[in-house]
Amino acid sequence: MRFSFWPTPTQSFETMQSLANHVEKSGWDGLWLADHFMPNAKDTSAPWPEAWTTLAALAATVPRLRLGTLVSGNTYRHPAVLAKMAATVDHMSNGRVVLGLGSGWQENEHEMYGIPFYTVNSRLRRLEEACQVIKALFSETAATFKGEYYQLDGAALEPKPVQPSLPLLIGGGGEKVTLRITAKYADEWNVWGTVETLVSKMKILDAHCESVGRDPGAIQRSAVALMFLTDDEALARKMNENNKNGQATIAGNVNQVQDIVAAYKEAGVDELIVPDFTMGADKLDILDKLINEVAPVGR
Repeated sequence: MRFSFWPTPTQSFETMQSLANHVEKSGWDGLWLADHFMPNAKDTSAPWPEAWTTLAALAATVPRLRLGTLVSGNTYRHPAVLAKMAATVDHMSNGRVVLGLGSGWQENEHEMYGIPFYTVNSRLRRLEEACQVIKALFSETAATFKGEYYQLDGAALEPKPVQPSLPLLIGGGGEKVTLRITAKYADEWNVWGTVETLVSKMKILDAHCESVGRDPGAIQRSAVALMFLTDDEALARKMNENNKNGQATIAGNVNQVQDIVAAYKEAGVDELIVPDFTMGADKLDILDKLINEVAPVGR
């Protein structure tokens, strides 16, 4: 199982670069960035650097980590433009990019920037077409696509990504549509979730794969959960209550977190992505303890 890091998006580039270099040198496998333009809150004044620009800079300066978006909202950019961006950063990183894509959900940034938000159903239909557009541009010399929302007419994308098949990751847990789109087009899939959530949704994903004639093993699966590595038993119990409210959380001491991570691996999770949102001033110490003492049970 891979272990990857998700830094808080509001941090400066200098901090992002320092964190990326730290996790790269200490043995983490990847780094993911949220692709949003502002907080999902009434107060949108917090600094929020753009994700793909930041990834490009990290691609040129951090030598080993896989780099990706968790995830890019399809509504933000025409998929052909996004494909071009991803291919360019793939070259800057010498083939380490994962294109994470979702239907888009954060309404306030659409409203404030004048980006059409559409209905849920319309966003999902656009996502499915976007997957086809991106796959075609990555694989065909001159891609033509006639969709309801997107059209290509002998479109070139050169240079192609360094990776013969730059991974397309779909983010989301919608069981009827999102997981069907994942089964048809994705190389990787991500969802926030407990072990139980992952087990349940992976069964549904496997069923969708069967219905579209695809090997479920062709899709890598990753999970995200808030992390509280702590010896404070009361705090761990309190934080684990989040799981009952739908906020995936891993909380406990090293031995307890080892057991949870082992359960994710046993469930078939290929990558655990850990945000630093809850780590506070001890962030580097916690990251080091996770990769040195917890990660070995999942490797």
